[in-house]
Amino acid sequence: MKNTKSPAEANGDVGAPKEWYSRGYLPHRDAKQLLQAVTFRLADSLPQEKLKLLEEELSNLPENQRHTHRREKIEKWLDAGMGCCALRNPKCAEQMRDALHHFDGQRYRLIAWCIMPNHVHVLMETLTPIARIIQGWKSVTARWALAHNEDLKLGIPDTKHLWMRDYWDRYIRNDRHFENVVLYIHQNPVQAGLCQRAEDWPWSSAGTPRSSSASTPHSANEDVGAPSPTRNPSSPKKRESKPLLNF
Repeated sequence: MKNTKSPAEANGDVGAPKEWYSRGYLPHRDAKQLLQAVTFRLADSLPQEKLKLLEEELSNLPENQRHTHRREKIEKWLDAGMGCCALRNPKCAEQMRDALHHFDGQRYRLIAWCIMPNHVHVLMETLTPIARIIQGWKSVTARWALAHNEDLKLGIPDTKHLWMRDYWDRYIRNDRHFENVVLYIHQNPVQAGLCQRAEDWPWSSAGTPRSSSASTPHSANEDVGAPSPTRNPSSPKKRESKPLLNF
């Protein structure tokens, strides 16, 4: 029999706003003019055997520790450069960059972004549903990359799929969260050993001055339990370590 319950009802959240939903472990929010941090990755960036081992590890941890542990492990593996790393190719990275900018100001407003060899980080203000935005980026870049897989020797193993189907997303809760996410995105190439300074990485917004229109809107200042900062967020460059991106 077909399940006709809404996502909110299925998770016991009867009466919850339709913009809220869950993919099983954390609540997610999708609404216009909302700041969202997203990460999406190549299909072969995380070997299945490692993901299976990770799930075994998580089963032995308290439930309230699993999300953080999962994030830390996956971030470490992604930064290790597993898989074909097709985005390491400058032409492929250029296509990804152009896709990010194509509908900037129409379907979304880009605030910060970084293209890593096997994954992409984006902080944006959504003007249309987030799933449609990400699907648009994936579709156009996948068509191009798969068509040039052989001549550019990208090494994409699956001739029909470039991207992992799902993605990570987290709406920005307040100013502290906003500054931490921007710092995380720009510092990712440094933490992965790809460059010494964030602004030296050619495939990110680190070297581009942030527009005044990209300031945190009022809705992002609603504190819903973000951890207290360990340093004044007005000077994020003084931080030496990359904060965990909690989304």
